[in-house]
Amino acid sequence: MPLSTVLKTPLTGEYTQPTGLWINNEWVEGVDKKTFEVINPATEEVICSVSEATEKDVDIAVKAARKAFNGVWKTTTPQQRGIYLTNLADLIEKNSDLLAAVESLDNGKSISMARGDVKAVAGCIRYYGGWADKIEGKTIDIDPQSFHYTRQEPIGVCGQIIPWNFPLLMLAWKIGPALATGNTIVMKTAEQTPLSALVFANLVKEAGFPAGVLNIISGLGKVAGAAIASHMDIDKVAFTGSTPVGRAIMKAAASSNLKKVTLELGGKSPNIVFDDADIEQAISWVNFGIYYNHGQCCCAGSRVYVQEGIYDKFIAAFKKRAEENHVGDPFDEKTFQGPQVSQLQYDRIMSYIEHGKESGATVLTGGGRHGDKGYFIQPTIFSDVTADMKIMKEEIFGPVAAIAKFKTEEEVVHLANDSAYGLAAAIHTGDLNTAIRVSNSLHAGTVWVNSYNLLHHQLPFGGYKESGIGRELGEAALANYTQTKSVAIRLGGALF
Repeated sequence: MPLSTVLKTPLTGEYTQPTGLWINNEWVEGVDKKTFEVINPATEEVICSVSEATEKDVDIAVKAARKAFNGVWKTTTPQQRGIYLTNLADLIEKNSDLLAAVESLDNGKSISMARGDVKAVAGCIRYYGGWADKIEGKTIDIDPQSFHYTRQEPIGVCGQIIPWNFPLLMLAWKIGPALATGNTIVMKTAEQTPLSALVFANLVKEAGFPAGVLNIISGLGKVAGAAIASHMDIDKVAFTGSTPVGRAIMKAAASSNLKKVTLELGGKSPNIVFDDADIEQAISWVNFGIYYNHGQCCCAGSRVYVQEGIYDKFIAAFKKRAEENHVGDPFDEKTFQGPQVSQLQYDRIMSYIEHGKESGATVLTGGGRHGDKGYFIQPTIFSDVTADMKIMKEEIFGPVAAIAKFKTEEEVVHLANDSAYGLAAAIHTGDLNTAIRVSNSLHAGTVWVNSYNLLHHQLPFGGYKESGIGRELGEAALANYTQTKSVAIRLGGALF
């Protein structure tokens, strides 16, 4: 098959879309010459077909990554690694319109949000470029007759599996710390959204990275993803996605070569509004917390708890605000919420909405399809939701908010923590003491106060409980990709 095709976006016009596998700094066809179709979620039409990686292709990519790790990348100085990453950040900024347009075309997110994602991608890569020559060990003074020090060494070949909700941003979160610390990578993109990462791959060679350091393949999770998780020559696997798939990856890693694992998984995050909150501001942030990225966000504030003193006023105002969200064409500058990513996701979300209706929750607004083409769902709010309802307990991963009333701080902390997940949470209050006390009581990896979804590459992100293992972003992410070696040198004479 051809390894590229000409596509068009409303923002950029025609562009060349790579469709092959990026292995060893070259576009190649899959060994079995298999392909799969990529669907535009806004129109339900086929965009193009791309190469489908199988276990054979994963093995070829791993061999390329291992050769680079043992060869040219091992002798590349930390300073030079930083230069490559900085060059890559420059190229991302230079090509930001194209990357954002392909992200919107492929994923369905609004062009304004896609632009924000690309800006954050460049910031993340540049940030880790600054870290590359600052990975340091320690000297440890034990006794005068010996010299002890530690080294932070790269783990080796890393398999990275990213989701479809933030294709470019999750790519950056994964490759930044891995490359800065001297690892090589085989990355599998989500089968729903491979296109923007393939455009990104063209920038890797241009930035100066040696062949084999960063390999990007498209493939199905049950084939290529499973092959990465169980591969005997991959030293570490990083995954962002659902908790059930995270469990399967851990099992595969354990039963193969006991490779190291980091997981950023699901969430059912509580968004708590106290009586003393600025209601107008709180509604704005609660709206952003659940409908940002069409609700397809692992840390979405999908469980909304409102104190009884303002409950009626809040839900009336929140209903009005949700109905003002512009849902539609991702390339319309006014659009806030685009389509869900696929028919499968659309059907899954609609089944939760139907379950909410059947279980006795009240639909304040939404609850149905938006338009007659594309995977669009109306912004939906359920009230009168009880703790045992499925829509309050399970991750929906769509534009659906479930609201419940609470009386006391103790009650809402219990409700918030009564979940298998612990990725994020938020508190809206005018009292600093309440903000700090409740933040410290919540079982969540990130707590926002009077805000929501404010992520930054300097701030660690990850989950408690079944929301994952390890942290992404910030200095904390470097620990995922290094291992500590202790060196002990005897300076004195014989021990005995």
